[in-house]
Amino acid sequence: MDVSSASLRVLCQIAESGSFTAAAARLGYTQSAVSRQALALERSAGAALFERRPDGVRLTRAGLTLLRHARTILESVDAAERDLAGGVPRTEQVRLGVFPSAGPVILPVALARLAETAPRVRVTTREGTTPGLTRALRTGSIDVAVLTSRPPYRPPDGESPRLHLTTVQDTELLVAASATGTFAGRTSVHVDELVDAPWVAAPSSSAEPLLGVWPGLPGRARVVHSARDWLTKLQLVAGGFGVTTIPDRLSPVLPPDVICLRVRGAPPEIRRVLVARLPGPATPAIIAVTGAIGSIVAS
Repeated sequence: MDVSSASLRVLCQIAESGSFTAAAARLGYTQSAVSRQALALERSAGAALFERRPDGVRLTRAGLTLLRHARTILESVDAAERDLAGGVPRTEQVRLGVFPSAGPVILPVALARLAETAPRVRVTTREGTTPGLTRALRTGSIDVAVLTSRPPYRPPDGESPRLHLTTVQDTELLVAASATGTFAGRTSVHVDELVDAPWVAAPSSSAEPLLGVWPGLPGRARVVHSARDWLTKLQLVAGGFGVTTIPDRLSPVLPPDVICLRVRGAPPEIRRVLVARLPGPATPAIIAVTGAIGSIVAS
């Protein structure tokens, strides 16, 4: 079997992103170039590696087998490049993925704590949705991920073996509103009052859900602004241009003109915060990062 490290990186990126188009964008290639690399890999392997479906691309059993070896090969190539550049770094690197609303609360404190308790650990971070970060864990492009889960709290994916998951917190969803708007001076709101409210929502899909409209809202929501960025959403709320759904862990970092409201007349919406990694023994660096995150979120 004759393959290049470039083709193995293409394999990993397709597995992580779930499509040839997204893989091409992240690698800086054209889609046709990625498709050619995929076909060449399949010819070299003598087996179908990719299952092409209407909702994207998934790896076959043969593709997952090659992916496991690809991660090992690419780690060795990267280590060789570091050696040739002047030796193995004295620090231990951990690549951490975090879902969007967790970053503002978790990252600054966790990194500061690690600087004191594990100064040899260097953390690089990336933001993504829970499905995207789960794929990144499987493909080996990150080492640890902070994920979120909704009832009934199923595993983040159906692949085997299952990811190693540590529950660190169950957090309640709230509604964020302007401190000077319709709900000024209040600490709660009935769900029926939210039906006609203007909403600031995040564009999402069933495969990549994001917070925005209250999950249990009866009827059709009136979405007036759509934004993925939390700073944009919260500034729109502060200006009185709409309301949005937030996890209660964001309360300490809200702008001063934003208030939090508990929702009455509907079951509480609870989301679970998890730290995930691949199954098997964890390195001391990964253990240190996981411990720092767990102690912050659970405190």
